[in-house]
Amino acid sequence: MTLQQLPPTPPRRVVSFVSSATETLFALGCGEALVGVTPYCARYVDNLAVPIAGDYLQADLDHLHRLEPDLVLVTSGIQTAFARRLAAAGLPVHALPLPASRFGILENQITLGGLMHRVAEARDLCTRMEAGFAQLIATAPARRPTVFIEMWCGRHLRGIGGLSFIHDLVELAGGVAVPQVRSEAYPKPDLDAVASLKPDAILFFHEPEFPVDAEALLAERGWNWGPRLISSDITKGRIIIHDGPSYLDTARWLRHQLFD
Repeated sequence: MTLQQLPPTPPRRVVSFVSSATETLFALGCGEALVGVTPYCARYVDNLAVPIAGDYLQADLDHLHRLEPDLVLVTSGIQTAFARRLAAAGLPVHALPLPASRFGILENQITLGGLMHRVAEARDLCTRMEAGFAQLIATAPARRPTVFIEMWCGRHLRGIGGLSFIHDLVELAGGVAVPQVRSEAYPKPDLDAVASLKPDAILFFHEPEFPVDAEALLAERGWNWGPRLISSDITKGRIIIHDGPSYLDTARWLRHQLFD
């Protein structure tokens, strides 16, 4: 489904498999249209009372058809195969691009405003977020600490590159993401290269099912130069992998973590 294919009235029954889209729909004032979400969406919307329609990568197609959605939201990237299965089943799928920067986050919010016929509200949301970004940039301390990000999604270690909105998060907070990997989004990091740079701070993201003992991990590696350790989890406003409206809150949180 594209913006040009939408009917003249907004969708009334929306299933969202994208937590950031769910948060954005509520920010635009049209959360009541949601008839299905994932278990993760409740992290970003207080007292969310929308039924679970499926997980991030799987759903019961018969159940989805019974929900009679006129819009199903997914993302590109890891959800691509899932989106194709839904579309092949005749469901009205719209895939939002996985943002490569903070600008992609704003673009997706405008797109959601178009899909829901809430363009004015979406542009107002983007204006507020842009003002918040500008305020962070204008007030950044002169000395910018270097920051290495370790993401433990399950048991798989990933870093961030120049094609990730998390890279922007570090910059907005006043830091410099290292090592500089500009042509990838989430590369497997070269730990020897990281050690040679001795970053000022190391930011760990981990899921609750797979907690990371940061101090033990650094001791095991011999990373003993005394970096500042920062922990990101699934809490709204401090979850670095989330790209909804609370992304701005996360940038502000990271500023405090780096400098307070």
